[in-house]
Parts: sequence; C-alpha cells; structure tokens
Amino acid sequence: MMAAGRAGERGKKVLLLEKNTRLGEKLRISGGGRCNIANAQFDTHLFLQKFGDTGKFLYSPFSQFSVQDTFDFFESRGLPLVVEAGNRVFPQTYKAEDVCGVMEEYMKKHNVTVLTHAPVSSIETSDSGISGVVVGGTLYVAENYLIATGGLSHPETGSTGDGFGWLEKLGHTIVKSTPSLVPLMIEEKWVADVSGVSLDPMRIVFFVDGKHQFAKKGRMLFTHFGISGPLIINSSLEIKKLLEVGTVEANIDMFPEMDHRILEKHILEVFDENKNKEFKTVFKSLAPSGMSDVLTNMFEGVTPETKVHSVSKKTRKQMVQLFKKLTITVKGLMGYDMAIISDGGVVLEEVDTKTMRSKLFDNLYFTGDLLHVNRPSGGFSLQLCWTTGYVVGESI
Repeated sequence: MMAAGRAGERGKKVLLLEKNTRLGEKLRISGGGRCNIANAQFDTHLFLQKFGDTGKFLYSPFSQFSVQDTFDFFESRGLPLVVEAGNRVFPQTYKAEDVCGVMEEYMKKHNVTVLTHAPVSSIETSDSGISGVVVGGTLYVAENYLIATGGLSHPETGSTGDGFGWLEKLGHTIVKSTPSLVPLMIEEKWVADVSGVSLDPMRIVFFVDGKHQFAKKGRMLFTHFGISGPLIINSSLEIKKLLEVGTVEANIDMFPEMDHRILEKHILEVFDENKNKEFKTVFKSLAPSGMSDVLTNMFEGVTPETKVHSVSKKTRKQMVQLFKKLTITVKGLMGYDMAIISDGGVVLEEVDTKTMRSKLFDNLYFTGDLLHVNRPSGGFSLQLCWTTGYVVGESI
C-alpha cells in the first residue's frame, strides 16, 4: 500500500492485486489490533543495530524514509501517534483499522487501482525480465512489478509465503523461512493453570544442559501453552539455536529486586504477624498475584491448611528458593500461527537496497517481510515495510 500510494503520488499508473477480500489483513491484527506502527528510535544508526548483520544493507533506504518520516507521514494525514514503553509507537486511537484507513485513502487520492479476490497463480518471464502475472487465467502486463506478499507468519491472513516460491523459480536465493519471533512452549503442566498471569518485574535465566547461557529482566506472560510477552518473544531466536544444542531450562526469579537474605527476612516478618493463620492465606499475600494456588502445592511437609506457626525454617527456605528460582523446561517454539514475524526470504546480496530492485531482473522489486531480515518485535517490522515500500514507490 505504501509503495502503490507513493508511485501513484508520482503520477504512475498503479494496479494493486490483492488475493483477500480486503486490503491489510495482517496490518489489522498487528499489535493485538492496536498496531505497533513503528519504534521511536530516531537515531538511524542505533535503530539499524537492532537488525544485526543485515543492518548494513539498510542505511540507504532508511536515509530516504526514516522513523521521523513515518511519524510525519501518518500525523500529517490526521493520525497522531503515541510512544509507549520500549519506544513502541501506536496510533493515538489504538486501532489498526485506522492505519489501514490512512493507507487506503492515500492510494485512493493518488488513483491506485485495487483489485481484490485476485490471487496471482504465476509470474511470466521473457528475455527482458518479468513480462506479466497471471490471475485466474487473465494475464496482467506492466512495465515494473513489486512483490509484497510478506512472510509466513499468521497464514490465516493470507500470508502463506507465495512470493518465496515464485522467486525461487525465478532464480533468487531464498533462505528457508522459520517462525522467528514466537512464544515458547513449556513442558510443565502447571503453566496452563496460571494462563493470563504476568510477572513484572521478573528475571529469567536460560541454561542448556545445565550451562548458563543468558539472562533477561522485564515482564513475562504465562499462556495455556507456555510463556510469552515481548521479553520472551525477542529471545525466541536465541532459544531456537539453543534447542538445537541440548535441553533448555530456565529459572524465573519472581523477586529480582530482593536478594535471598532480604526475601527470607520479609517472609519471616509476615509469618510473625500472622502466626495463627493458615499457610495458604498468608502465602497468597507473599506470592506474585495469580501464582499462589499453583505454588502452594510445591512444598514438602506442609499443606495449604497448615498453621503458619507450624511452618518450619526448612519450608521458609524452600519458599525463598521457589520465588528466586522457579524452574521450567522449554519444549519448543510455537508455530507460524503464533509468530509475530518469520525470518527467511530473499538474501539482501541479491537486492539493490537503494531502490529495493532485484539484481536479477531490472523490473522486479521487493518489500518488507519478503526480505531475509532478522529484527526484534516492537515496531521494527512495520517500519521496515513503510521504509522499503516508500523506496520502491519512489524508485519504480
């Protein structure tokens, strides 16, 4: 939509072929329907550091359309943006539909023709490059072609990786796609019982075969299948690599601001004030919200009905250990249906990133998730789409 709108704005005659019944299905569900439209890191150098090794290919497109340009684009069209924690940017209305509305109006204003219910079945070539695309037996012919079919995440939106197959047939090198930013599946059954509970702050440490790998601190969400939240999702690429090595376990510290000694002292003080109450009642006031029912049953030598004055020193130490080191086992990563993005796609060595044009075909262009670019969650994927889309619309 960005590419089509910008090309139309420059007076080009543009046809957008959409296989769904309406445009922007993936955009409409982004950010849980609120649309994390960008990341408010205005220093391009620092922004592109988040893209790892592929960042070096992206300086040219981001010099043409930056994060500031994204703010200017939407706000000048009547959609103010707000910045939340982690520099996440949302429309002030918190409605992804409104972002789609801006893009559709942009294209309409600049005479872009949109054809829905139009799945492309094949791409035709000739000696001079791409010669046409086939939709339901009809051949559409143009001077230039942009493939903007996205990756494999959320296939229910129509993002089924069609572009990867076409481009492979055309001779482009395609890195195999895998779910990239996804929640983690956890072995322990009790996790499902605390689905919806979040721990904030918490610290999580990951191990492979008992060896420390890395630690992160922030917010984590339990789900019916495991754990999620931005901190976990942004660790999934590292976890995927660790799972190839051995057994991955994680220790959750539910009280990262308190060391063992201070936490034990706090527990003792609460116990002294509530000596004649039942363990389950007092424990509920100590445990993180929503966690007490599951954790109460993890102690030896004490029942939920045990009076607090009968709880041994050994059990108190068990409590400290549990609060500071709740162990879980990572079973795997969720699939494409739960992925925020998938990696894989056209290798950037085969793309002129000044224009987003194919180095194999002079009249073929790419945008967004079709490119093999790893990035974290938090608005980076959509910013990649706005930037590469604008560059294509400007260059084509």
